[in-house]
Amino acid sequence: MKSYRLAILGALAATSLVACGDDGVVTTAPDPLPCHAPERRRGPDRVHLEPAFPGVALEDSVAMVWPPGNADHAYVVAQSGTVWRATRDGGAPAVAVELRDEVVHDGESGLLDMVLHPSFPGVPDAFLSYVARRDGQLVSRVTRMSSTDGGITFDRSTESLVLEVDQPFTNHKGGELAFGPDGHLYFGLGDGGGAADPFGNGQNPNTLLGKLIRVDIDGERPFTIPSDNPFAAGGGRPEIYAVGFRNPWRFSFDDETGDLWVGDVGQNEWEEVDKVTRGGNYGWSVMEGEGCFEADTCDTDAFIQPVAQYRNTGGASVIGGVVVRGGDLASFDGTYIFSDFFFGTIFGIHPDGSVVDLGGGAGGVAAWSLSPAGEVFAIAYGGEISRLALSTPAPDAFPRKLSETGCVDVDHPREAARGTRPYDVRMPFWSDGADKSRFIAMGEGEVAIGPDGDWDLPAGTVLVKSFFRAETPVETRLLVRHDDGGWAGYGYAWRPDGSDAELVEQSFEDVREGAPWVFPSSRDCDACHTAISGFSLGITSSQLAVDDQLARLALEGLLPSAPNAVPLPTLDGDAPVEARARAYLDVNCAMCHQPDGPAGRAQMDLRAATPLDEAGLCNEAPRGGDLDIEDAVIVAPGNPARSVLSARLRATGSAHMPPVAITSVDEVGAAVVDAWIESLGACP
Repeated sequence: MKSYRLAILGALAATSLVACGDDGVVTTAPDPLPCHAPERRRGPDRVHLEPAFPGVALEDSVAMVWPPGNADHAYVVAQSGTVWRATRDGGAPAVAVELRDEVVHDGESGLLDMVLHPSFPGVPDAFLSYVARRDGQLVSRVTRMSSTDGGITFDRSTESLVLEVDQPFTNHKGGELAFGPDGHLYFGLGDGGGAADPFGNGQNPNTLLGKLIRVDIDGERPFTIPSDNPFAAGGGRPEIYAVGFRNPWRFSFDDETGDLWVGDVGQNEWEEVDKVTRGGNYGWSVMEGEGCFEADTCDTDAFIQPVAQYRNTGGASVIGGVVVRGGDLASFDGTYIFSDFFFGTIFGIHPDGSVVDLGGGAGGVAAWSLSPAGEVFAIAYGGEISRLALSTPAPDAFPRKLSETGCVDVDHPREAARGTRPYDVRMPFWSDGADKSRFIAMGEGEVAIGPDGDWDLPAGTVLVKSFFRAETPVETRLLVRHDDGGWAGYGYAWRPDGSDAELVEQSFEDVREGAPWVFPSSRDCDACHTAISGFSLGITSSQLAVDDQLARLALEGLLPSAPNAVPLPTLDGDAPVEARARAYLDVNCAMCHQPDGPAGRAQMDLRAATPLDEAGLCNEAPRGGDLDIEDAVIVAPGNPARSVLSARLRATGSAHMPPVAITSVDEVGAAVVDAWIESLGACP
């Protein structure tokens, strides 16, 4: 690995002549502020996640279940089909029950939840929710199973069927189980999958899909119908408690009030949180969030509006949470905690109804769990278990205007500001077709260039990228390596008159130059600028090998000599189509899709240097959903129509990849990837 000493760009003490004063004395004023790395922004974090359950990391974890009144151990549910018993003393988790031979683990299907009888272990029964097949038909199933050893294991031979529902697709399974304060068992089911609820299940009272279900399991087996269920006397399925859900992913009861909170995953625009009452209709698929779904107007009188909603800015998935009651988080008593799987933002809904951003770091969290001691735990899909803890907010003096950073001359945003140098890349990241200018202000220190050509930039470095439509500046993003060595991204939204740009506090969408534009928040930047990718995307020798750029950087004193580099193929160049397609996927996708990357369920390696037979692509079944493609695989040689990779690039809304701040399809890039797939005769 080579290390180079870099010069500080710009003389900090330079001044320029301005005018003569009334007394004839020549006065001077300092030059504009040079671009420099500001101190790290003191974010709004009031909570954070800290490691818990040492030694426990169980892949595909989707739920955590506590025995009533016992906070010493918990059961961790793995989507692939295993329930583990994990203790807090650091011991190795043990299998409590194994259902891999029965569970269909495909996309959003699998073992999805477990709940213990409220009188456990006196009544030694567990209820499990999973997806299986019956005579070739995909079904959601709730079963009952007993423990004969005090809850150490559960006996498969005692399993009996409680409820079974036919499923048309592999996604939108819901699957949550919970006992309410009334002692009844509640079960949540999604609409069955398929984009836009193709069968209208959400509003159909004659199917259990898209519903919350309530049954009494303490009477005649397998269950009886509570007499006050909305359709107990007819007019719909008697098991139904509430209707109009797309994919209720995690619901819970407030231990004090009995309120039932649900996180319902949206489709293209809105993620929502609902407070559910008996007989309530929550709108899907007439509505998504507070708006009409795929219609300009709709009759909303019959529907209950969400308690909270937030915008899907290209990739989002709400994770329903829990209401805090006492414990170490007593200052948040009565606050409902929930999060987003992709953004990692932790939200709180206060008892007064206000919604606040409490912190970050919850990316990949699939469920929240409240222990009998009042502790709040987060269960990550990758297996980590964390405990929610209080943070102490710090004062924040971060520049709110772009002009205050010195990194862009707001009067001439296309030109290099003082202390910056322009640079270009061979394969740009897709950004809704915007034109871009790029500048770098290098920190003082050493840069290390690894054997793969990645540059490790010194603390104090600022990467500046401005986006333009029709020569109008839309947004400028700063990626800063702070003095603590960590990276952070900050976006500035340009005012319509182009006079300056304002710091983006929360992500939002606006129309600029006649087309939508998503302004991501600092937290959103973390979705792409990942640790596994080295944070500073595009700063590699192969990307920077544009004409004589590397030699010019060396000539300017930034490097003692230009590093050797094999230029990355350009999208429209004459390199073989496979090289261009793999380079495109590397730039736009590999920051998440590589070993140890934050790619959730999908497990593939999209780095260009990874051989195709090691990339987990060719004829591999998709783990992140099949997008309703018949006989889908990630890459089907010769057949883009069967290839989920192609469909992801051409999808809109939450199904689109890359997932953040993108509203349109890169038709040129997608066409190159399709041409590569068509050129494949077979898997290697």
